[in-house]
Amino acid sequence: MPMMTAASALLSHWIAHLRDERRFAANSTEAYERDVSAFLDFLQSHLGGEPDAQALAELEPRDLRAYLAFRRQGPDALGDRSISRALAAIRSFYRYLERRHSVTNARLSLVRGPKLKRPLPRPVSEAAARDLISEAQTAAGEEWIGARDAALVTLLYAAGLRISEALALDGGDRPLPEMLRVVGKGGKERLVPLLAAARQAVERYAELCPFALTEDAPLFRAARGGAMSPRMAQALMETLRGRLGLPSSATPHALRHSFATHLLANGGDLRAIQDLLGHESLSTTQAYTSVETQKILQSYRRAHPRA
Repeated sequence: MPMMTAASALLSHWIAHLRDERRFAANSTEAYERDVSAFLDFLQSHLGGEPDAQALAELEPRDLRAYLAFRRQGPDALGDRSISRALAAIRSFYRYLERRHSVTNARLSLVRGPKLKRPLPRPVSEAAARDLISEAQTAAGEEWIGARDAALVTLLYAAGLRISEALALDGGDRPLPEMLRVVGKGGKERLVPLLAAARQAVERYAELCPFALTEDAPLFRAARGGAMSPRMAQALMETLRGRLGLPSSATPHALRHSFATHLLANGGDLRAIQDLLGHESLSTTQAYTSVETQKILQSYRRAHPRA
């Protein structure tokens, strides 16, 4: 692609690549597009016109630092975590430009983002996980919706799925096998064992569902028959945690954290848990050991007479 190509066109190609080739989730794609669009908008003002591929290749570290400083100002100022995310998106965009369009700019790698302390995962307890499944069954007004909600919560907790992975299942995946093939982030596949309780919960929902769960149709349906959305799942968890008095951290993703934490607490192997979660790096999975260590310390401080 010529060096005169507008940056906005390059952005469109990159987003299509993330969506169609790498199979990124819609939320992730939108976040990447939003961050890089904001960067390109800044450059248009900063450089006095819309940048092209050559301008992107010639940017200096001071230009990128100027953008990051700009995003820290005003009523919509970004914090450290959002700045780090924006910088990661820009770097991902440049990696794509180098691979696909021979646009290189090694100088920008000199710009470092803020140092972040990774927050610990916040799982729910084993008792709370059981209560969430039970409450999901009875909270809905219609029996089939209660069965759907219980099946979804059971699946998230029993298999450690991301909400996008669970909602990507379709009628052709039924009956769910003992080893489920899951397509995760970046189109990466993994095999996850399914407990009989999860498979049975999904089948019970399927039997009660008033809509035809055909091979090319979503497995989890909204009340009017369309696909259940991530926002609907989040709203479900908001309702359940309100009824059970659980903290705001009890989200759909907290069930994935609970899956990993409870496996580790009951003797699960860290490497095996890494594979089950689909983590590329073991260090990501090791965060769950910190959760267990923190629980041990809390128990010690509560129980020891000199603590």
